[in-house]
Amino acid sequence: MIYKILAAGALGGLCIGGVALMSYQSGETPAPRPPEQVYAETCGYCHGKNVGPVIRGRNLPAATIKSFVRMGPNAMPAFRQTEITDDELDALATWLQHSEADPEEHGQ
Repeated sequence: MIYKILAAGALGGLCIGGVALMSYQSGETPAPRPPEQVYAETCGYCHGKNVGPVIRGRNLPAATIKSFVRMGPNAMPAFRQTEITDDELDALATWLQHSEADPEEHGQ
């Protein structure tokens, strides 16, 4: 079993719990994900689904959003740069600041 994991890791990719972990041995980094994708994959899991507060359409300042994402206040987890890159966070914060409310979202 361990040999399969090591072999997969040596090839540059590993899948743990359904999440693909890739190593970028060539020095290339992936292109930043669009803010809508980051929100859907990371933020939307809680926000707008009665877990965390609704954050779209609230005109929250981008600086506040970035601070919350990195610091993780209260029950919200902090997200590292390996989870949301600085470029992705900048785009996400700007997108959220100017976003309109989504009538499908509900919460605190």
